[in-house]
Formats: sequence, C-alpha cells, structure tokens
Amino acid sequence: MIEFIDTCKEAPYNVFKKKYDLAFSKNQKNIEAASIASFNNEKKEVDSRFVNIKFIDKDKFIFFSNYDSPKALAFKSHNQINALFFWGSINTQIRIRAKIKKTGKTFNSEYFKNRSIEKNALAICSNQSKKIDSYDSLLTNYKETLESNNLTKCPEYWGGFEF
Repeated sequence: MIEFIDTCKEAPYNVFKKKYDLAFSKNQKNIEAASIASFNNEKKEVDSRFVNIKFIDKDKFIFFSNYDSPKALAFKSHNQINALFFWGSINTQIRIRAKIKKTGKTFNSEYFKNRSIEKNALAICSNQSKKIDSYDSLLTNYKETLESNNLTKCPEYWGGFEF
C-alpha cells in the first residue's frame, strides 16, 4: 500500500488518488508497484524496473533504493524518468513524466529507523543488482547482518528517491 501523507488536491493528483482508491477497493495486487524507466546518459541506454512506491507526499511520489544501484546511477546521469502504474482490476494505467532526485538524509534516517530490522538487514547486506557467489553466501551474509547491533542506522548508500 502507498501511504498518502498530505496529498495535493489538484488534478492530476486527485485523479490518481481516486483511481488508487477504486483499485484498492477491487483488491488490486501490488497496487504500489510502478515501472520506472530511465535513461543512462553515460551508457546511452534506456532501462526500466519495478519499484514499490511507499509514500505520496503532496506532489511527490517516493520510493527507496540502494544509491549504488544501476537505477540510481542512471538517475544521476539523467534525472528525467517515466513512471507507469497498471491496475488491471480497474483496467487503468497511469503514466507520469517527471524529474527525479534523492530525498533528504533526515527523511531517509527517520524512515529507516522505523522499518523492521529484517528489512533493514536486507538493505544493509544487499549489493543490489550485483552478481552474487551463491544463494548460500547471500543467506549467510543476511544472517550475519541480522545479528549485528546497528540495524536502525540508515547507511549512506541507501535512501529515497522522489519524483
């Protein structure tokens, strides 16, 4: 689910909220999933991936990621993105063209410290989109991270993006 903090009352945000509420009432699965397409200016490549939108605050759509991930590097090289929501339960797609930027460190820290330690351990131990040795080594790394003491401190390489 997306948490609506202080939703902008102007179109198109109120239209988005009405469609979201309708899709939610129809039990839409993965309602928070958005496909984000970006252009990596250095590689001259377009790429897309799904992210989970966590918040809509006024006119900002917010999700979180590893700042060292390929998507973050693409956002840094070219800050224009396209977001696409598709809700099959109401046969609706919503496309958004926007500029993207990182959220502030204070916002990231507050969000991170209120998440479950299991999710935080995943964020801390994950080398997002990097090759792994094996599934077993991934599990070992996760378990070791989960046993560490500081799972509420947001790492520098992790945080939000807003568009």
